[in-house]
Amino acid sequence: MKETKIRLSVLDQSPVRKGGTARQALLETVQLAKTADKLGFHRFWVAEHHNTRGLAGSSPEVLVAHLAGKTQYIRVGSGGVMLPHYSALKVAENFRLLESLFPGRIDLGIGRAPGSDRLTANALNPYNTFNEQDFIQQLTDLNHYLNDTFEAGTDLVHIRATPNAETVPAVWLLSSSGQSGSFAAHFGFGFSFAHFINPIGGPQTVKAYRKHFQPQENMPTPEANASVFVLCADTDQKAQELQAVMDLMLLRIEKGIRAGVPPYEDAAAQQYSEAELARIQYNRQRMVVGTPEQVKAKLTDMAAAYNVDELIVVTITHDFADRLRSYELLAQAFELPSPTATLNWKPEPGFYA
Repeated sequence: MKETKIRLSVLDQSPVRKGGTARQALLETVQLAKTADKLGFHRFWVAEHHNTRGLAGSSPEVLVAHLAGKTQYIRVGSGGVMLPHYSALKVAENFRLLESLFPGRIDLGIGRAPGSDRLTANALNPYNTFNEQDFIQQLTDLNHYLNDTFEAGTDLVHIRATPNAETVPAVWLLSSSGQSGSFAAHFGFGFSFAHFINPIGGPQTVKAYRKHFQPQENMPTPEANASVFVLCADTDQKAQELQAVMDLMLLRIEKGIRAGVPPYEDAAAQQYSEAELARIQYNRQRMVVGTPEQVKAKLTDMAAAYNVDELIVVTITHDFADRLRSYELLAQAFELPSPTATLNWKPEPGFYA
């Protein structure tokens, strides 16, 4: 049987290292996008988080514009915009503008989660009731605004999302549960399952999405992928060190501690309780860790389990060079089409100025 070619993409959260700055994190996101473009990754998504010092990406639409201008081939998008915080019209206009500037390269990934705590979510949109029906209405309006399909006789038929664009950004729903999968199927959107958040039930959710998918002009067949933490290193020892950092970081996040990505020295000195060790074992289901050969085998199995031909990689390390190296090793292992790979990156003078 012929092996299915797996496309690899990137989801970057602009992580801030312990002792680092948000500016450093954003500059690293830009450098990573440029490298991913040259290495042959398919798309590059940036996340939305609020009221946290550990992640610098609070406005994906702003970052997407900058990244698209710094790259040439890779699709760039949001992973995602948390729609309940905003007006559906304004989101449609933001991404119509992006699509007009970079036609055929923009993805509009939509999420429903707060991307923060409820207090911050209320500050972003005091009228957000976290009601499911409100979210469905927003998706309905967004779809109409992007495609100019409001029915005659309604007030909204007089409103057009501008600028008028010859193409429409690809719309994806992001989810760590099954509910948004059913919404994506209903609206004919792409669907991305966040395995890096919830390692349980993803393949079943994607299967249900495919079964109930209703095609639309912009997406005639179902499009699905899954995102997962990946730590790829040259040696087993290095991979285990990177995993130890992730173990500690995820535990701290679950405890409400968002102090940035810790160095390996902090992780190596950590003493864990039995309950924490059990949680670490659970969280490791959210990761794929190892040398290039090991990681390729695990990701290939994961793609088969999900029945997808695209995986989105989320890599967080304390040292940026380790993050870049992980993606470079992945590109080599999967033989991504890349005539201009950028290896052995070193910061240019003034990079962190």
